[in-house]
Amino acid sequence: MARPDQKAPKGDWTTWLVLGGRGAGKTRTGAEWIHERVRQGAKRIALVAETYADGREVMVTGPSGLTQSGYPSERPSYEPSRRRVVWPGGAVGHVFSAEDPEGLRGYQFDTAWSDELAKWPGGGDTWSNLQMGLRLGDDPRQVVTTTPRTVPLLKEIMGRETTIVTRASSYANRANLAKSFFTEIAAIYEGTALGRQELLGEIIEDREGALWSWPMIEAARAELPQSFARIVVAVDPPVTSTDRSDACGIVVAGLCHGEPRRAFVIADLTVRGLSPAAWAEKAVAAYHAYEADRVVAEVNQGGDLVAEVLRTADPSVPVKCVRASRGKIVRAEPIAALYERGRVFHARPFKELEDQMTAFTGASGEASPDRLDAMVWALTDLMLGPHGAPIVRTL
Repeated sequence: MARPDQKAPKGDWTTWLVLGGRGAGKTRTGAEWIHERVRQGAKRIALVAETYADGREVMVTGPSGLTQSGYPSERPSYEPSRRRVVWPGGAVGHVFSAEDPEGLRGYQFDTAWSDELAKWPGGGDTWSNLQMGLRLGDDPRQVVTTTPRTVPLLKEIMGRETTIVTRASSYANRANLAKSFFTEIAAIYEGTALGRQELLGEIIEDREGALWSWPMIEAARAELPQSFARIVVAVDPPVTSTDRSDACGIVVAGLCHGEPRRAFVIADLTVRGLSPAAWAEKAVAAYHAYEADRVVAEVNQGGDLVAEVLRTADPSVPVKCVRASRGKIVRAEPIAALYERGRVFHARPFKELEDQMTAFTGASGEASPDRLDAMVWALTDLMLGPHGAPIVRTL
């Protein structure tokens, strides 16, 4: 029943690295390989997870774990008091935690399974101790099953000549996953760098020189508060309104109550190919829908016409016009610093906006980051104020 990517590769290797998306069947792959190694004569097995609880609940007793997979007559029993798995033929597997790297000292193995290695805290020490113990038999081997992240240990393992890498996406295991996972969860991340990592099992490198990294974005995810002290809608209008024009960036952001000052990116409503009157209608609709305090609009490209088209859409909407007197990179740096300090959060994943953020270096020739520009204007207005943002001139 195994897919080709779930079968152990042939040849002379020491480490089989299985990179897979969420729900791709990585745990089942690891468990079935361990069973196969036991059939081939393995006797001493290391089972290493991020925590002892993960080892027990995922690798051993989980739906795809060792006690639930393989041939029923060959399935091992679990001895929780000793944190070990015992097969009918006498093979023994010990559960270890990456949180306790010293726990591996004194043991020796002929086989090992490391699960979710990219999440291990201080994984280098655990990995080193495991390698020291993988020394029994004529052909000690190990499998590593993990959703990839850009961590030095994972890249170092991939670069070894004795490592074989296989990949599997979440979609490869669609038949065994709930439909709602793809329609309601996976759909949010499709087409994003984070989706390539979490769904397709790819390693996503942070772009050198970019102001935002993926770890910064991930750290910014939080639940939306019930109310805000202020909310603004920021607009970064395009020069023209054809299908090939830059998009009109429209971003909604809110300032939380209390100190220290914290802000949320609430919505990214960016549109493309609309006339000035049409995108102005979108911005005004956002102002009313989110009960915003005002619309902040950049007027570098359109001058007074930008404010005029917004006021034509609804004369009652307060409009603050701002003009950039310095480059995009200088405007964005203070906002990136707020992310680094844990002061800005995202109400949900914004795939196009976050892709722009992690790709933006300010280098010549880069595409206009319309969504990013709108976000920077919104957060500048909320978080920095007139004294904290000398690059903004109010008209």
